[in-house]
Formats: sequence, structure tokens, C-alpha cells
Amino acid sequence: MEKFEYVARDLSGEQHSGFSQAGTKDDVLVGLRKQGLIPVDVRMVNTAKSKNSMMVKRKKIKSIELASFCWQLQAMLEGGISITSAIETIREDCENRYFQYILERVGKNLEEGEPLSSSVKPFPKVFNRMFCSMILAGETGGAMPAAFERLAEYYDGKDKLARKVKGAIAYPVFVVGFVILLIVFIMSFIIPRFKSLFDDIGGELPLITRVMMFGYDTFVTYLPYIFLGFCAGIAGLVFYSKTDKGRDFFSKFVLKIPLIGNVLSQASMAMFCKTFSTLLSAGVSVLDTLEIIASMNGNTVISSAFLQTREAIVSGSSISIGMNKSPFFPKMLTKMVEIGEESGSLPPILEKTSSYYERKVDSTIATVTTVLEPFLIVVVGGIVLGVVLALYLPIFSLSDIKQ
Repeated sequence: MEKFEYVARDLSGEQHSGFSQAGTKDDVLVGLRKQGLIPVDVRMVNTAKSKNSMMVKRKKIKSIELASFCWQLQAMLEGGISITSAIETIREDCENRYFQYILERVGKNLEEGEPLSSSVKPFPKVFNRMFCSMILAGETGGAMPAAFERLAEYYDGKDKLARKVKGAIAYPVFVVGFVILLIVFIMSFIIPRFKSLFDDIGGELPLITRVMMFGYDTFVTYLPYIFLGFCAGIAGLVFYSKTDKGRDFFSKFVLKIPLIGNVLSQASMAMFCKTFSTLLSAGVSVLDTLEIIASMNGNTVISSAFLQTREAIVSGSSISIGMNKSPFFPKMLTKMVEIGEESGSLPPILEKTSSYYERKVDSTIATVTTVLEPFLIVVVGGIVLGVVLALYLPIFSLSDIKQ
């Protein structure tokens, strides 16, 4: 006997949900109909979840893993292997235990007669709306291998672009973290030893030394309050970022950061073009495509631009005119979309535009590294120089202090 979770409606339209023990899904459907209920959704519940299974479930599935999954499916389907057998084979070779679990559930749904587009829907955090739409288009048009090929190329490009953006952000984050650790080390180990030495020496210390000692005394005296204030500030920012106003504020703030904001904007344009091209090539409608792209983007400024474009198209505008109404889209991109609309070759033009913005991301990242590297070196050097001067000037002028 298996445990099934069901959602059903009665004749008045009221929704009912619950669990049922039965041998098969068909038995549950028959039982619901006998009760005068109309089944809406019936799914088997895995009751053998161990503690380890729950921990594995939280593991993230990377874009490169999804790209590999799609490439393998494409090759197997072209080789004449059924979709159920192909997924089972991939599941057995998969190293990600959570992905194994997901593929096992998808395989069971397929065995129960559901199409792949429906079998992957219960796992939106792994197979997003774009994936489901592409698979549905492939099933409808009888071109599943081509759909998986496009998805593989999309996820591979997404992974490469994400690594570039992370690389651009990682360097300044690393240097800032190093500076913070350096200051903590100086405050914890260096200054206390020199402070006792200066107390023994007595006399008038240089201004830079007095400023540093004042800062140190203030830091030590109010350390608990500083720590509590820091934790409260972080908690407040996290809470605020989950509100609508907070999301809007941080979305705008991130895009306004010098250089880094440019990288994020250009990366968003590259992904927009690639996703738009992929979905249109698969036969997904423009309106559905824009809605899917908006739902995939976590930045409210960018997702709002996509939704505004969609609303303009619903009102009768072309894609390029709808994009022109939003200040987010560059003129170059809207012009390329206009050319694609007029020539009837929008997907390939968007693909080329995506490559252009990926090259711009590479160029901007090189500029970010070139500008930030000497700046951060100067900052670190300035901190070290200030500490050295503050600590050693009194020793160099020891004879003046004694007087």
C-alpha cells in the first residue's frame, strides 16, 4: 500500500485535500469519484524519508548539472531510448543525491503515465517555468531532442555568465574581508602591547598615535554595544529586504553601484536575450516568454521592466516599442529587437545580441579589475602605513617624549 496526497473539488466547487492509502493512483481516483469528488491532483507521498534525505533535499542543483542532464537526455532520445529509461540511467550515474531523489520522483510520475512537462512541475526550484514551457513545446511539436539541446545550451551559457559575474565581485569582497581581518588583528594583538609601552613611557604622544589610541579605547569600551548594533543592523536589513519596499530599494541600489552595477545590468541583458531567443525558438509565445523571464529575475527593477513591456504588447504595441517605454533597456538592444521583428528573424538576432552583451561583460569585468586592484592596494597600504606611523613615531621620538 502506498500513501497518496490528493486535491479534489465537490460538485459545488469547494476544494478538499488530504491523504489516502491505496495500491495505485487509479485506486485513489476511483475512491474519490465514489465520494462524489472530482480529482484535481493526486500524487504519491514518499514516506521513507530519512533524516539524511531531508538534509540532501536542501542541496542546490547547479546550472552546469542541469546542462549536463539536458545534453545526456538529448543524446539518449536521439539514440531511440525512451524518456523513462533515459532518466533512470542518468539518475543512477548522478553524483548529486538530491538530484537523484528528484529524478526518481520524476521517473515515478512518468511510469504513472504523466508527460514529462507535468512530471517535473512539482519541483519548480529545480525545473523552473522556462524548463517546463520548453518541454511542453517540445512535446507538442514532437521535437524533444531539440528542446533539450536548446536547454543545455541555455544552462551552459547561464553557468559561464554567472561565474564571470561572481569572479568580478569576488575580488573586491576578498580584499574588503582581508582589510577587516587586518584591522581586527591589529586591534586584538598589536595595539594592546604598544599601549602598555606608551603608558610606561608617558609624555605627549604624536597626534596620529593619540587618535589611534582613542579609537582603540572607544572600540574596546563599547565592543558589546558595537557587536549588538552590528547584529541588529544585519537583522534589520535582512528583514527590510524581504518587504516590497526593501526589495525595490536593494534592487535599485545594486544597479547603481559603480562598475559592479554595469556588470549586473549587462549580464541581465545577456540572459534576457538568450532566454528570449531560446523560448521563441521553441514556439513559446512572446507574452508567456516575457512573463517567464520576469518571474526568473530576482531584481524587481529588471522584472518590472519585462512586465511593463508585456503590458505594452497586450495594449497593441510591438516588442521594440514596448521596450522603448522602459528606461532600463539600452537603445542598442531595442534597435536590434526592432530589426528582428521587421525581418522575421528575432531569435537568431537575439542570440547574436546575447553574445555581444557577454563580450561587454568580459570587457567591464576587465575594467573593474584594472580599476579596483590599484585602488584596493592603496587602501590596504594606507592602513598599514597609518598603523606603522602611529605605533613607531613615539619610539622614534622617545627622547622628546621623556622631556
